[in-house]
Amino acid sequence: MLKGRVAVVTGATRGIGFATAKELAARGATVIVCSRDLASAQKAARRIGKKAQAAGLDIASAKSVSGFVKKIVAAHGRIDILVNNAGYPFDPKIWYKHMHRVSDGELDAVLEVDLKGTFRMTKAVLPVMAKKKGGVIVSISSTPAIAGYDQGAPYSLAKAGIVAMTKHVALEYGRHNVRAYSLALGNIATDATFNSMSAKAQKAAAQESAMKRWGRPEEVARIIAALAGDDFTFATGNTIVVDGGTVFL
Repeated sequence: MLKGRVAVVTGATRGIGFATAKELAARGATVIVCSRDLASAQKAARRIGKKAQAAGLDIASAKSVSGFVKKIVAAHGRIDILVNNAGYPFDPKIWYKHMHRVSDGELDAVLEVDLKGTFRMTKAVLPVMAKKKGGVIVSISSTPAIAGYDQGAPYSLAKAGIVAMTKHVALEYGRHNVRAYSLALGNIATDATFNSMSAKAQKAAAQESAMKRWGRPEEVARIIAALAGDDFTFATGNTIVVDGGTVFL
């Protein structure tokens, strides 16, 4: 149970973010549902229930991140759990482009959100968690970050940076009882990914894993909630692969 803890979930209005916010709230946490679109965050919070609160947040803006964290700490006195879920939307024009054709602008656009956004949020909450002598940071990465892939070069670079960041946080802030994890996700059936693909591509992707299916956002959410609780108190810096049996560490 996560009763009494305050959790922040970025990109929490749909998909993995929404499922995670809902799961954390069900386990007793007060959950801050974050989105650049406050109206969408409010709608998602209402769907989750009384344990959820909405907040506007743009992780691509240092000012927005700083103001957000100050506001949450002023209201609740703490941030116990951070789930770095918000990411650059799946863009076929970038994903399917050969690496040598990716422009600096396209690379920067992905890194600004996926990597630097995760860094901004992590950087902002670390002093809060260290002061309270504890906290958990879970960041969403992807299997190409550890196994490589022949498409989506900017995404792979950004997600690999998140894995490295997780290890750094674990080593530097473990003395403050701050734990950090990254989730290397495979094919998870979110609106942003699954519904952007053709039926043929969906079926082909399902065959990539040993389980021969897509994962569900709720399955990812339960893993995040478990990591955020007290069952992993002597584990940190880990990358947990959630892909139905495709990539093995």
